[in-house]
Amino acid sequence: MTEFLATTQVEPGISAPSSAGPSAAISTLGCKVNTYESNLIAQGLSQEGWRLVDDRKKADLYVINSCTVTAEADRQTRQQVRKVLKRNPNAVVVVTGCYAQVNAAALAAIDGVRLVVGNDRKLAIPQITRDVVRGQGVEVMVGALDGGADIGSTPLSGFRDRSRAFVQVQQGCDQACTFCVIHTARGPSRSFNYHEILNQVAKLISTGFREIVICGVDLGAYGLDLPGGTTTETGQGLVHLLEGIGTVAGDFRVRLSSIDPVHVSNGLLQLMKNDPRMCPYLHVSMQSGNSLILKRMKRRYDATYLYECLTAAREKIPDLVLGADVMVGFPTESIDQFADTLAAIRDLEIAFPHVFTYSPRPGTPAAKIPKQIPNIERRRRSAVLRAAGREILDRSLKSWTGRRSVVLLERAVGKGDLGHNARLANYMPVRIDPQGKAPGRFLDAVVTGVDNGGLIAEAVRRE
Repeated sequence: MTEFLATTQVEPGISAPSSAGPSAAISTLGCKVNTYESNLIAQGLSQEGWRLVDDRKKADLYVINSCTVTAEADRQTRQQVRKVLKRNPNAVVVVTGCYAQVNAAALAAIDGVRLVVGNDRKLAIPQITRDVVRGQGVEVMVGALDGGADIGSTPLSGFRDRSRAFVQVQQGCDQACTFCVIHTARGPSRSFNYHEILNQVAKLISTGFREIVICGVDLGAYGLDLPGGTTTETGQGLVHLLEGIGTVAGDFRVRLSSIDPVHVSNGLLQLMKNDPRMCPYLHVSMQSGNSLILKRMKRRYDATYLYECLTAAREKIPDLVLGADVMVGFPTESIDQFADTLAAIRDLEIAFPHVFTYSPRPGTPAAKIPKQIPNIERRRRSAVLRAAGREILDRSLKSWTGRRSVVLLERAVGKGDLGHNARLANYMPVRIDPQGKAPGRFLDAVVTGVDNGGLIAEAVRRE
């Protein structure tokens, strides 16, 4: 499953060349795949003559690209609809994405929503909205995903964030985990064309991007459905793709989005060790550290495999930092089983645990299990895991004091001393004087200290 973002992401996308014309804004909730697709929609809207603005501003058209991984994600989508309608009650509001795909009726029932568009037609929104006007009722355009969600073929010219760009390489998922609806919302796994991906990477590098984030709904399944694809889940299709990306000219680095532990193959680890462009960071879809809970989730590995896989990764890749999607409060999860997950976070040194509180999704097998964990206990367990992750991150940060490395400058995040404006290749946040350089540039730096969950660094001259 793809890595999910914790908060609503606002991505206006690529600005139109003119300030004239009607305005459009896009709100993105959820994962990096959604972010990539929102930028494709933004690019199409710009080509259709829309003037793209931030979604916190008044616009004539709002497109909300939704997530449905949890009940909270559903709530955030509904809340975002009401927010944009408050900014402009006369706007045309279009809701798309995974929530739209699996529960169009809930969104169509919200007063002010004009269109509900499923993942099967998401990338056609720029054309669909050509002649749509407010006040003609709600239209629902959600079809079956037997052939998969729309994957498009138009190359993306850029992102608003000038430091990194997302490149989607795969769509959908064939793994029906008992807690998850994403395989329903996204359809079967389908890989993008190898050469088109390389062309997309080259295009983004040529326009100035210095970090490429490779993402997919089930990233490690890339290539299994293509002619000549492997018949076993070894992840070699992804390795072949990354080797191809390594032939693209330019000064850039490559980061992987979330990947299933079963796809962290020896070939992938060897490539990450040998290719200096590959970021020493892995974000794995771990979910639990207990084998019985993993089995009940219908995951493809057990706790023993998880430990062996990530221990091997640490042994092979210098300065590796680990992140993980972790779920707490899965039905029947006992205190002892939760303790196994906590132990795994500590033993494997997961510095960036993305903790999800289990949320029953209608129609999933897990929602029918009688022994559901009380909400208050789910929240307590979530807090414990987040605290453990922060302790590990703090230790990892302290180990970098006095070391020299290269950072990628970003737009400042946060205010004053609490913000960061760069990252190491291993994803650690850095605060540094950019020396007048714009976001998206590499800068040699030496780490001088640690503060508030990030590194403090100073720029140094290259010898």
